[in-house]
Amino acid sequence: MDERAAAIANNPYMPGCGYNRPMKKLLIGITLAGLSACAVNPVTGDRQFMTVSPADDIALGTQNYAPMVQSQGGTYDVDTELTAYVQSVGKRLAAVSDVALPYEFTVLNSSVPNAWALPGGKIAVNRGLLVEIQSEAELAAVLGHEITHAAARHTAQQMSRAQILQGLVVATSVVSSDSSYGNLAVGGASVAAQLVSTKYGREAELEADKYGMRYMSKAGYDPQGAVTLQETFVRLSEGRNQSWLNGLFASHPPSQERVTANRERIRNLPAGGTLGVDAYRAAMQKTLDAKPAYDAYDAGRKALGEKKADEALALADKAIESFSAEANFHALRGDVRLMNKQYDMAVTNYDRAISRRGNFFYYPLQRGLANKELGKTDAAVADLERSLSLLPTAPAHYHLGLIKKDRGDTAAAIEHFRVVAKSGGDYGKAASGQLARLELAENPAAYVSRACGAGNQGQLMVSVRNDAPLAITAVQVQVDYTDSAGRAQQLRRNVGGRLEPGQVATADTGLAPYSGSGCPAKVISARIAE
Repeated sequence: MDERAAAIANNPYMPGCGYNRPMKKLLIGITLAGLSACAVNPVTGDRQFMTVSPADDIALGTQNYAPMVQSQGGTYDVDTELTAYVQSVGKRLAAVSDVALPYEFTVLNSSVPNAWALPGGKIAVNRGLLVEIQSEAELAAVLGHEITHAAARHTAQQMSRAQILQGLVVATSVVSSDSSYGNLAVGGASVAAQLVSTKYGREAELEADKYGMRYMSKAGYDPQGAVTLQETFVRLSEGRNQSWLNGLFASHPPSQERVTANRERIRNLPAGGTLGVDAYRAAMQKTLDAKPAYDAYDAGRKALGEKKADEALALADKAIESFSAEANFHALRGDVRLMNKQYDMAVTNYDRAISRRGNFFYYPLQRGLANKELGKTDAAVADLERSLSLLPTAPAHYHLGLIKKDRGDTAAAIEHFRVVAKSGGDYGKAASGQLARLELAENPAAYVSRACGAGNQGQLMVSVRNDAPLAITAVQVQVDYTDSAGRAQQLRRNVGGRLEPGQVATADTGLAPYSGSGCPAKVISARIAE
């Protein structure tokens, strides 16, 4: 009998699905209709609390894989042989895993050293991590670790616990903010970044190390690669290399404890196996040769973020001269031209980027913004809509909203602005202002809240608060009441003058006595203060 079967056989009625007593008390009386609370970890055999089904796991990963890839920099497609190599290692490990998931492996075009697994077996590793790895066995350690996270359903377990603690139903959309692009995403693409960026617990990390090493050994790799990999991670974390801290370490914190545990595990695993130092170096050669170009690009991105346009342009040119096949380098030139309001030149640069990589949302987004500035609104709409089809983002929705507004299509403009307004940030604030301008006259109660109270003489006092992000004026309220003769009457009062966002004003209606029950007043008009 293997370890997983023994765990189940020895604990057939394990109460609380493995939770401790305080947690069990917390769960008493809480019910999630239609969800199964107890499950068996398919890797360890332990019972655990679980409200997400295996089928939902797979659906969640499948639904959100494409936006995750887009928000993380897109696929690294200039070295397809490297991607095929990584996939071959991943498939070799997946074949010996405890769970037959629809595993999928990809390499992402990001210098951030990171790797992640979505529920259901969608696994990605960044170019920035691959350039730090020294052998095929170390790559197998990374992929085996991520395979275990997926197979053991660690993310689903985190989601299940959060459901009970918060009484919420699991969101089913994912995007990561662990990139320069993720913070642009909105709507369904911005909900569950925590699925790949939330820090795993100590128990889950040790579990992923343990079973990942077993998969390595079963697949014929030397598990010593897991030790040297963790030793590298600890060394880099102690050096406080910020790019590493922002990448893999954010969700997979290294520790000397993990190094020590891996060394102990090797004693119980068969000796030997493939290290694959030469094979890995050969597979990585093209990417390693291009690393100086990507370093120049990353420095150029940093310079552009600091508004150093000339420096950014020089670095983009340096990257292109070294490795012109990379679309990002041409897009960086376009971004510099866009910042300098050289819109025709920007469009040319984005054309070059799109001709090299036509399936990445960022290039049509930026070209759409440049075309909008040139007054080519039809081209801008086509670009922005193409970008949205790849990844819903705040700037694409916002600028489409502006174009629709200018064209008199108010309903479409409102739809775009509403998506952005929920996202927060500068775009969210701007979109909220646009919504207020479009909707205030027709729906003032949505932007002006009211409350009722009694004055010194017992008369009805009506207060209003400006909940819009802009200053407003001409706020009017209406009170429907019945006079002493039993006749229906209406009373209207102007409340305040110019009201800044969040400001409150009060009007005396003179109607008495006010019982204090309910608020018979409603806001019937207001307008933006110019």
